[in-house]
Amino acid sequence: MLENLNKDFESRVRLGIMSILLVNDWIEFKEIKSLLSITDGNLASHSSALEKKEYIEIKKEFVGKKTRTSFRVTQKGREAFNLHLQELEKLINP
Repeated sequence: MLENLNKDFESRVRLGIMSILLVNDWIEFKEIKSLLSITDGNLASHSSALEKKEYIEIKKEFVGKKTRTSFRVTQKGREAFNLHLQELEKLINP
């Protein structure tokens, strides 16, 4: 049963990122960082790993002279995370 869980979502940070993105369209870096109470580096490394798996999309743009980084979940990410949640539910309610 545990073998059906997606290892890409084992981290509490990745679970948090994906949970936030499932209920938001685009959300900014600083907002996710604040919601999860994590460091810039922690969010950057976990979001980069999720982007490599094509679970999230990262958009960087300039607003004035500052960079704004935003995230959104991809269809592939939504499907993979929903399957992961279904497997977690099977563990809780066999």
